[in-house]
Amino acid sequence: MGKKLIITEKPSVAMEFAKALKITTKRKDGYLESEEWIITWCVGHLVTMSYPEKYDEKLKYWRLDTLPFIPKEWKYEIIPQVQKQFNIVQGLLQREDVEVIYNAGDSGREGEYIQRLVFMMAKPNPKAKMKRVWIDSQTEEEILRGIREAKDLSEYDSLSDSAYLRAKEDYLIGINFSRLLSIIYGRNLANKIHEDRASISVGRVMTCVLGMVVFREREIRNFKKTKYYKVQGIFGSKDSNFKAEWKVTENSKMFESPKLYNESGFRKENDAKEFIKSLAGKSAKIVELKKSKQKENPPLLFNLAEIQNQCTKRFKIKPDETLEIIQNLYEKKLVTYPRTDARVLSTAVAKEITKNLNGLARGYKDEEVQGYIKKMVEEKYSTNLIKTKYVNDSKITDHYAIIPTGQGFENFNSLPELHKKVYKVIVQRFLAIFYPAAEYQKIQVTLEIENGENKENFFASEKVCVKHGFLEILKPEKMNNKKKEENNEESEEKQENNIEILKSLKKGQILEVQNYELKEAETSPPSRYNSGSIILAMENAGKLIEDEELREQIKGAGIGTSATRAEIIKKLEKIKYIDINKKTQIITPTLKGETIYDIVQNSMPDMLNPKLTASWEKGLDMVAKKEIKPDVFMEKLTNYIKSKFNKLVIKM
Repeated sequence: MGKKLIITEKPSVAMEFAKALKITTKRKDGYLESEEWIITWCVGHLVTMSYPEKYDEKLKYWRLDTLPFIPKEWKYEIIPQVQKQFNIVQGLLQREDVEVIYNAGDSGREGEYIQRLVFMMAKPNPKAKMKRVWIDSQTEEEILRGIREAKDLSEYDSLSDSAYLRAKEDYLIGINFSRLLSIIYGRNLANKIHEDRASISVGRVMTCVLGMVVFREREIRNFKKTKYYKVQGIFGSKDSNFKAEWKVTENSKMFESPKLYNESGFRKENDAKEFIKSLAGKSAKIVELKKSKQKENPPLLFNLAEIQNQCTKRFKIKPDETLEIIQNLYEKKLVTYPRTDARVLSTAVAKEITKNLNGLARGYKDEEVQGYIKKMVEEKYSTNLIKTKYVNDSKITDHYAIIPTGQGFENFNSLPELHKKVYKVIVQRFLAIFYPAAEYQKIQVTLEIENGENKENFFASEKVCVKHGFLEILKPEKMNNKKKEENNEESEEKQENNIEILKSLKKGQILEVQNYELKEAETSPPSRYNSGSIILAMENAGKLIEDEELREQIKGAGIGTSATRAEIIKKLEKIKYIDINKKTQIITPTLKGETIYDIVQNSMPDMLNPKLTASWEKGLDMVAKKEIKPDVFMEKLTNYIKSKFNKLVIKM
């Protein structure tokens, strides 16, 4: 009987496959074997692209006459430190008794690339069938399902094509432009940063992200605060009153006046005071009163960018650390696949979601979370997610959102404290989608004061939460200390008091004006990125969009992928182009980073354009979806490099 061979990305994953297949034989050197199965593993990358000097010794030296370097035939080599494991994997792949080979690499583009390089170099037994295992978690059922439903490897050829192209693109842009810019501007950079020698490192994604950081820093540096003055009125009786703010309307005597800074602010304090004087002794009439109910639904689930941003905010950790933690939770079977861009579930998973909930109810010994689950049961909250915004097959490319599996609790107690906290954040976001919407009562009041021939309008609005719904779970996320809770209780009390006053008003009612107040305001600069918010900005092709709903709507091709973004930030910090404050995670550029930004801005500014970087990413995505052929992508890339070179060399 022929053997079946499984190759995973690393030993720990191989052990999970062995457990699922009930293989209990002793581990051999670099693999496991039973009567039916052989399981082996890579240790991350075993094969890499060769440096230019492997093509030609002359290319070791950075000289203009050897550029641009675009190989016709690509060279690859085994990474020396892992040669032994490669030899073991190669020996197993070539065994005559192997009938089926399962590629069980990480279920993503880079995971595909690691394994395809091995197959390319190892030349497996040509008689063996090649299959691909694609899984969403490392639970036993999911591993067995992945093996059972494994498709022919050829079905993933387009994903493999896009992985090879991504590597070639990063290699060609990195090597060619780093060498060219270093030859032209290296001395200039060294002088600026007071070093003897300096080279310039350029990358398709890395340079673009550096551009975002420097551009933001300069916006802040060049920002000049502007003061302006707002007018507020206090309306009603001495015992029962509320504040409303003046805004200019077409009927106002200040309409289109140069004295205004914006629709509700005066440029000069004196002009605002003069305006207040003109209103002295006049009463106000309620001309509009709107009462409405507003609903706020639970947010979508986490993808990697969202959880990285959340963990930077909450725990002040870097995105690569967040990924490491979630990768560990994934390998311990506690959560689903981390490197995902999707924030929704697939229909198939949504139909089985009670398994995850029941698993949490049985195994997760967290009092607070058990309270949330108990309430779900008592209040009979529906667990049917089909036809909700949390289930959408069209928004899933490789994997659905990150959710708890409801399993793996045998590993939970041994986890570091921070890992447990990150797990709880994922659980809370997951449970929130089963809770009802939060409900608010909103009242908007418009007041009018006759001012000679003109009419001046003041506006007041108040919103109060009448049903907390999902906020019962997610509100505690925002409360890090007691003081905040107390402040929140105070402001809620104030809001309720205000809304009661506004509720008692009637349209057409005349109110006294108790007083007018002048409120000083000032413009504020944009805020710096932190290591989490820059990941969100990368996901949205250079735009940092705070509003979650809007972020989801405009989501298109981002800069980098969920699997690579944290690494890019890490690299920029390592090569000292940016600094990341350990305590706050705030990012600032270094002098070196700013100097390189200026060099790129002067020589090839489109490298700093997030839209260009995102369009390359979109091209790779199109290759993976078979919308364009790999040759077309490669031709465009080659033409881009050559035309850039010609322009830059002419400039010299």
